[in-house]
Amino acid sequence: MTLDTLAGRTGLSRATLSRIEKNEVSPTAETLGRLATVYAVPISQLLTPLEQSFQPIVRRHDQPFWTDRGHAFQRRSVSPPSGQLSVELIEGTLTARQRIAYDAPAVPGQEHHLYVLSGQIEITVEGTAYDLRQGDCLRYILFGETVFETTHSPCTYVIALS
Repeated sequence: MTLDTLAGRTGLSRATLSRIEKNEVSPTAETLGRLATVYAVPISQLLTPLEQSFQPIVRRHDQPFWTDRGHAFQRRSVSPPSGQLSVELIEGTLTARQRIAYDAPAVPGQEHHLYVLSGQIEITVEGTAYDLRQGDCLRYILFGETVFETTHSPCTYVIALS
């Protein structure tokens, strides 16, 4: 796919895509969401290529970690990378007073289980808002927009994608 085609499909400028490709800038969470949607792959596959052979364990210090400095958001791929398995665990930490919006899911119809480890977060799934606190779990099948928003405290959560 050319940069022009990708720019048209994502709504991002060709220059921005070129700078990301050359590793001159780090993409935001929303940018990764747009790219994942175009390629119809989970964000984790954009950040870390799949292993050729399945490894059943990945130690915390080896888990791929990515930071969106613009949103003070950290994302860790907890599951061992594999294209052979259908469930993936992602740990996210979003600092206080942050908002990340994804226009569309990378994989429409994918089931999500979001479990809050600490703090508080409001998740809006296709227009319906859910206020989640430590120990709460939200289960949904995603076809449209999602928004992750913190207020006065940071939040750490795990999302299981299936």
